[in-house]
Amino acid sequence: MVPGSVRAARERTERSLVLFGLHSTSALFGAALLVVSELVTNAVRHAQQAPDAEITLHMTEHLLVVAVADLDSRPIVLADTGRSGRGLRTVADMARAFGGDIRIEPASTGRGKSVVVRFVLPEGTP
Repeated sequence: MVPGSVRAARERTERSLVLFGLHSTSALFGAALLVVSELVTNAVRHAQQAPDAEITLHMTEHLLVVAVADLDSRPIVLADTGRSGRGLRTVADMARAFGGDIRIEPASTGRGKSVVVRFVLPEGTP
């Protein structure tokens, strides 16, 4: 992954969210874009020795799920203070603001990890 990957990931995410029927002006749309940006930025910054990442988005009747998996198996630490390292804390706060959560799981490939963020869809979301 290269720094331009963040912009490309945002653009693909925007298209997917529109296809899901989310309005580009909704708070959930903006939150999902921010989450993808933060997670892909983390993959670019921290998974340099294993730079491939996969973004997965899916929506159920009640949830929007955003996942970014990379091949870096080092554990993730949620920072509380400092100038950097707060991105995952921001992601967790954003998920909680929508009644959701964040989980860090082993990647489905068996190598690396996946950061999975779940948002509860607001009432009336298509």
